[in-house]
Amino acid sequence: MARVAWQEFPGHFGGALSKMLVGPANSDSRRIDFRISRYAPNAYVAEHVHRVQEQIYYVLEGEGLLTLDQDTHLLRAHDYVFVPPGVRHSFTNSGLGGLVFLVVTTPADDEPLPEGGEQR
Repeated sequence: MARVAWQEFPGHFGGALSKMLVGPANSDSRRIDFRISRYAPNAYVAEHVHRVQEQIYYVLEGEGLLTLDQDTHLLRAHDYVFVPPGVRHSFTNSGLGGLVFLVVTTPADDEPLPEGGEQR
């Protein structure tokens, strides 16, 4: 993990950094995007929605506010949430220290699967 660079991906702001641990860009995975993220205080990912992707967020340390459509949830260490496709969501570090969490996304690409169900 030490060799993987922290990145601030598009739509992430204020020190919302992630490391792509497993995904199409660095492995043979075609269906899974697995990241660790660390958000500085007040850092966030802007509200967005996925067409077909499902996500799981699992908090390792810190606390943050996760919005799912109109509902806001406080997540702390060992809390997790499943985000289905079509749900608008954002995540903001609301604590004083770093917010560290894992994100599993499938499929790795947010395009609908072609006829037959195979990922491109």
